[in-house]
Amino acid sequence: MLTLNKLKEMKYKDIIGTGVVHDNRLYEFPVRWVAIRGIIHDWALYYHLEDKSIDYVSTSGDKCFTEEVIRELVPCDDEAFKWYRY
Repeated sequence: MLTLNKLKEMKYKDIIGTGVVHDNRLYEFPVRWVAIRGIIHDWALYYHLEDKSIDYVSTSGDKCFTEEVIRELVPCDDEAFKWYRY
């Protein structure tokens, strides 16, 4: 589980989690997702088609704005979630 303390220990651009999921709330086809740490212990989750690389998704993917999806893919406590960068 992602906590604020774990988030603070990470470095800028550290990957929090990644995977491939088929979830119609994101897209009609399977997507690769990447959760990545930001500059000031904030973080975000990006996704794109599953054949894209982690690097591509983290720099050019679409940002997820659905709290339910974010929390399912990256289990986190409320304090860590408050630092999600919308």
